Amino acid sequence: MLDTYGRSFVQPIIGKTAQYLLKLGLSATQVTLIAFLIGIGASVLVYIGQPIAGVVVLWISGFLDAVDGSMARQSNTSSSWGTVLDVTLDRVVETSILIALALLHPEPQILFMFLLLAISIIFTMTVFLTVGAVSEKKSIKSFYYQPGLAERTEGFILFSLLVLFQNHLLFWTAIFLAVEIITGIQRLLEARKILD
Repeated sequence: MLDTYGRSFVQPIIGKTAQYLLKLGLSATQVTLIAFLIGIGASVLVYIGQPIAGVVVLWISGFLDAVDGSMARQSNTSSSWGTVLDVTLDRVVETSILIALALLHPEPQILFMFLLLAISIIFTMTVFLTVGAVSEKKSIKSFYYQPGLAERTEGFILFSLLVLFQNHLLFWTAIFLAVEIITGIQRLLEARKILD
């Protein structure tokens, strides 16, 4: 939701950063890989007991993840491969945060909630990617970007809450799970309308 309605406010910063990185000679794919490595670094920081640093680094990774797409569009190098790489590495970063938290909190009830959360993310992303693949609609991205309650920014907010408030992991995981399920249902209902 925030990505859909708030992108116009942050796009000037994203665009200028993209221009700067292109002038430095970096490609969109290189920035995708840098964002990925930084995101993995965030999970390492979480695991070694540096939650605030982990969240800061996670958000840097997320910012660069937005910049790489802008770089591809500015340099006319957008590609299907870039989209696949970007979306795949995003999920690996998210999974790495969950793994770091699971290693820190191996209590059965927390692990069970993390399992449900992972399943809900898979459900929501399956709908998102399938609709994007079969829809004739286009967006500024290389496939139809289906809006919903939880988009990338909301995911980062919720992951941040999990990391920063680990004493309340069950509560925040339940909230995250509910948001993902609502988003998946929203996207399914929209898919039913636009794909009839």
